[in-house]
Amino acid sequence: MPVKKPAATIRSAEKGKTPTAKTRKPKAPKPLPPDDVREVFRRLHAIEPEPKGELEHVNPYTLLVAVALSAQATDAGVNKATRPLFATVTTPQQMVELGEDRLREAIKTIGLFRNKAKNVIALSKALIENHGGEVPTDREALERLPGVGRKTANVVLNMAFGMPTMAVDTHVFRVSNRLPLAPGKTPLAVELGLERILPPEYGLHAHHWLILHGRYVCKARKPECWRCPIADLCRFEPKTPAPGRPGVEPALNASE
Repeated sequence: MPVKKPAATIRSAEKGKTPTAKTRKPKAPKPLPPDDVREVFRRLHAIEPEPKGELEHVNPYTLLVAVALSAQATDAGVNKATRPLFATVTTPQQMVELGEDRLREAIKTIGLFRNKAKNVIALSKALIENHGGEVPTDREALERLPGVGRKTANVVLNMAFGMPTMAVDTHVFRVSNRLPLAPGKTPLAVELGLERILPPEYGLHAHHWLILHGRYVCKARKPECWRCPIADLCRFEPKTPAPGRPGVEPALNASE
């Protein structure tokens, strides 16, 4: 009586055959064409013509501090801690005078507060020693400050100085890859890709629109496709249906 070969042996013997539909990896959707990219931002602009960042601040320096504190923390959580802090501390000199111990106590509700307090004091000293106490308007100079990376620098340049930079956080990264606008495996790849395809007239506010869209509509675990104003342009599948309904109903008419 012939011995039946195990399934693993059979698969090994069939190596080289064309994979079946069940095993073939689905192709990633192609990025949206230029006309669709422009329409995405036209609609987001129509909904919120002047989007604002949600981190509270009173000047470029307090914005820099707030963004540095926001890493791995929510904007709401940072605002709760910085609201009383920024009522009395608004300059690098005042921050240095406050000292690391008291700053640490002021921001202890924020994740990684010990290391962040150390960095804020260090960047404040660097601003005093190297930039006359002013926040530089150059990305490289910003990135040389303790605790300041490319994303933080881009946020400050955009919000404080009105430069059309693209700060790629987790929301921008997700939305750009889902639609897809400028798919990439790293934040830098997505940033550079978005800069290449963005219509110039939407460059200043583009990163805010994508952040807000990702935070409140195109959520990580369960995107709310049924109320998405760009669902008909998006190639992400499967679309999430409205609760209790079988289909997807975009929040806005595509022509609006």
